[in-house]
Amino acid sequence: MSGSKNILKDSSFRFAITIINHYKYLVETRKEYILSKQLLKSGTSVGAMIREAQNAESKDDFIHKLAIAQKECDETIYWLELLKETNYMELNDFTNAHNDASSILKMIKSAILTTKQKSHHS
Repeated sequence: MSGSKNILKDSSFRFAITIINHYKYLVETRKEYILSKQLLKSGTSVGAMIREAQNAESKDDFIHKLAIAQKECDETIYWLELLKETNYMELNDFTNAHNDASSILKMIKSAILTTKQKSHHS
């Protein structure tokens, strides 16, 4: 499980960098300030919550922090879709970011499920 946590931590950190770069592009080049700020907030909080989960005080706290990360990741997907549908984001940029977010979301869900299963067997 610790190996998957590192993959999740590393993936979410790289994803946050991608989101920050998209934010800079949207603000500086496309002059879009509202949706991009929402994307920045949710996209960077995914990794922050995963980091917090790694320092959880209990299994329940770990699951709770990951559940917040899951919500933030799903929200990020929403903002990405909205930016694509309103033509602020190029299809290629959207596809790459969406695929990364979807992959991270699956890993988070898997980590939550695995932790819940382990705690029921303890």
